[in-house]
Amino acid sequence: MATAAYEQLKLHITPEKFYVEACDDGADDVLTIDRVSTEVTLAVKKDVPPSAVTRPIFGILGTIHLVAGNYLIVITKKIKVGEFFSHVVWKATDFDVLSYKKTMLHLTDIQLQDNKTFLAMLNHVLNVDGFYFSTTYDLTHTLQRLSNTSPEFQEMSLLERADQRFVWNGHLLRELSAQPEVHRFALPVLHGFITMHSCSINGKYFDWILISRRSCFRAGVRYYVRGIDSEGHAANFVETEQIVHYNGSKASFVQTRGSIPVFWSQRPNLKYKPLPQISKVANHMDGFQRHFDSQVIIYGKQVIINLINQKGSEKPLEQTFATMVSSLGSGMMRYIAFDFHKECKNMRWDRLSILLDQVAEMQDELSGLCWPGGGKPGRRVPKQLHGLSR
Repeated sequence: MATAAYEQLKLHITPEKFYVEACDDGADDVLTIDRVSTEVTLAVKKDVPPSAVTRPIFGILGTIHLVAGNYLIVITKKIKVGEFFSHVVWKATDFDVLSYKKTMLHLTDIQLQDNKTFLAMLNHVLNVDGFYFSTTYDLTHTLQRLSNTSPEFQEMSLLERADQRFVWNGHLLRELSAQPEVHRFALPVLHGFITMHSCSINGKYFDWILISRRSCFRAGVRYYVRGIDSEGHAANFVETEQIVHYNGSKASFVQTRGSIPVFWSQRPNLKYKPLPQISKVANHMDGFQRHFDSQVIIYGKQVIINLINQKGSEKPLEQTFATMVSSLGSGMMRYIAFDFHKECKNMRWDRLSILLDQVAEMQDELSGLCWPGGGKPGRRVPKQLHGLSR
């Protein structure tokens, strides 16, 4: 089991330092941040000055450097999403951004305005819905990955063992990451969607959990961020895991999605739907291969389902995608193009059976994970879905 992060925290503020006190049972640790030198050290509770202004917090998101200097970002509100495998999952709903500096008199008018702009941008991001965390469970990994780990991995802190693709505050935690002794104060935060429900079918009760993990590499809003980068990261990549927990047994099924992994763009203009533009100079195969090499290593054999239009402005994208898969010639990839809008127009959702029939022969080969109660997991290769970013 991973070394848990501290759950109950108090923030003590003095003009010289921030003190973050661990209030879990038996804890005596205090994370100290010098507001002048920015030095991070570990102290004990008796080192907190009685004159400090105290408030409860629910986690440290990290630190960031802006024009005015460093800022500490803390979680000030949370709501309980639910529990699974005896672990509580929380949704962070409010944050505070605290300046190390006691005054802004060292800034020029232009610097002051720039700092306000950056603070507004930061707060805009923090107000986006969908930040989740757990102090005891590694939300960044699927059950498949967690079922195949070493004893050394299981002893690591949540920060050390986290899948960096899904740690949205990884950059903010870089200073704490460098000091293992303070890792219990460092909380990996995931962005995406998590829901949990207790369900019943034919009198059988089970827990149904859905976790969507959004990658922090090449994230962005619709139209502005498409395709891949030189490292093979697909825009708006999401890993979605469906978990069923029944009578001590666990079953997990994983899918991924992302923007079509070639170099293309669709920048907004005055048109309702801008035309996709495929780069004529980029080395598409280099980025494409990097992307799927990574996919195969992490997830195994791939079934790629392309749901975009096969006519009109999206036709060149579908053709390029099909050509790239064919040119790569990998036995670890199967490509299926399904024109969703054409086949299911007029709300004919029943026609999805056409797609299901196409992938039916692969169902047994590409399965999920089943972990019997008290037994060892039967590890199978999770399924992969790739589509156009919408």
